[in-house]
Amino acid sequence: MTPESLEAYILEHIDREGELLAALNRDAHVKLLRPRMIAGHLQGRLLKMFCRMIRPQRILEIGTYTAYATLCMAEGLPDGALIHTVEVNDEMEPFLRPYLEQSPDREKIRVHWGDVADILPTLGETFDMVYIDADKRAYCAYYELVFPHVRPGGFILADNTLWSGKVAERHVPPSDMHTKGILEFNEKVGNDPRVEKVIIPLRDGLTVICKLPA
Repeated sequence: MTPESLEAYILEHIDREGELLAALNRDAHVKLLRPRMIAGHLQGRLLKMFCRMIRPQRILEIGTYTAYATLCMAEGLPDGALIHTVEVNDEMEPFLRPYLEQSPDREKIRVHWGDVADILPTLGETFDMVYIDADKRAYCAYYELVFPHVRPGGFILADNTLWSGKVAERHVPPSDMHTKGILEFNEKVGNDPRVEKVIIPLRDGLTVICKLPA
């Protein structure tokens, strides 16, 4: 069985993507240069399931992009919960805004445009869960930035931590700063005694990090 056929089998036996997400997915592949950056059906269902299990009241998402992952997490949130999602590229707003407005979970989502380093201090929140899926060169900076704002027992999820398998290559070109960023992040988290962590080999790698009590 090939990886493609195995994934097709999985997708046939998990919850449906839903009409709104399917439309967003199609639209991304038509209009965007890098549509594979969206979380996609399988990872989207996993993110929703994490929200069902953790039942976070406050989520911080770094890197909204199309808001596919945002919408998936919102589906799994209890009433009264809120996602603060931060996107540096405000040119994405015309694409994602219609999908957010159509979502039955739109009241659970607040979009912030700009640098998370500037926005986070203004939110005044302690987060139960943080989802990082933005500039790979800045993953270490994001991690240290958000860590004090995550409650003990809370979770940090980081996407793309296997980076198309490049993390296992012996030689990384000096110019490949994205791979270097992921490698540095994986080393930092792997050696951090403040957390428990596991890398799930799903799609491009998803690291699940639990902040231990002090």
